Amino acid sequence: MFEGIDSMTSIEFNPLLDTSNINDMGYMFAGCSSLTSIDISNFDTSKVTNMGGLFYDCSSLESIDLYNLNTFKVNYMNALFYNCNSLKSIDLSKFDTSNAIYMHAMFYNCYSLTSINLSNFNTSNVIDMYGMFSSCSSLKSINLSNFATSNVKDMGYMFYNCSSLASINLSNFNTSNVNYICHMFSGCASLTSISISNFITSNVNFIGFMFSGCSSLTSIDLSNFDTSNVNFMNSMFIGCSRLQYINILNFNITSSNVDLFNSKISSSGTIITNKDFINIINLTYIKNWNAIVS
Repeated sequence: MFEGIDSMTSIEFNPLLDTSNINDMGYMFAGCSSLTSIDISNFDTSKVTNMGGLFYDCSSLESIDLYNLNTFKVNYMNALFYNCNSLKSIDLSKFDTSNAIYMHAMFYNCYSLTSINLSNFNTSNVIDMYGMFSSCSSLKSINLSNFATSNVKDMGYMFYNCSSLASINLSNFNTSNVNYICHMFSGCASLTSISISNFITSNVNFIGFMFSGCSSLTSIDLSNFDTSNVNFMNSMFIGCSRLQYINILNFNITSSNVDLFNSKISSSGTIITNKDFINIINLTYIKNWNAIVS
């Protein structure tokens, strides 16, 4: 409706505007890159099923009040705030996401975002979280303790380039149906530790670059990881320059996925593999895993 009107700085809606029969608001304000604020509190969104890209590329939007927005029937929330890189905080505590299915790239490149309230998010029906917080580079912490992820299939790039994120608790995550986690934490340069011992990876096919660029990580325990169905795990730890300890006890290492490091990750360290304790003096350019563990 207003897509691509990049010179519009503000917009006012007639209180008599009737939106009660609208079911698709996808990309409604996409590309309104000069819009600094917007009030849609009078919108009746009770029948809306698609809000994908609603504020896509509203790069000047500094604040937004969605407190009264009815999102009960919404299935598509993907790219909802994509590239809203002037937003510093957002409160979605009143969002009803019980019927949401798609949340991929929801906050992509919201690089000014320092706080976000998702405390009441119901994600039990969500199947796609690809790039959900990708490039939220100012976000130092995030509470996802209420997230239900048993139906999620894609978590690739979920926290990609969240470079200020110092810690994250995903102990409640159920990853039993996930098949794609490539680049999940890639570029999380401030992440000093991470506990994902609860991750179920038996259905995962793609795991490459998962921790690439996590330059503050010193140790990681992936002994619970089942990689029997993984087709791609290359460069999982590339750029992990401080990594001293890795436990990959149950990794299924094959000739097609041996290139786990593809880079110098530390001058010394310990790797625990299914071949016993391996002390590596120099972890530079590990190309042939079998030569090392045999």
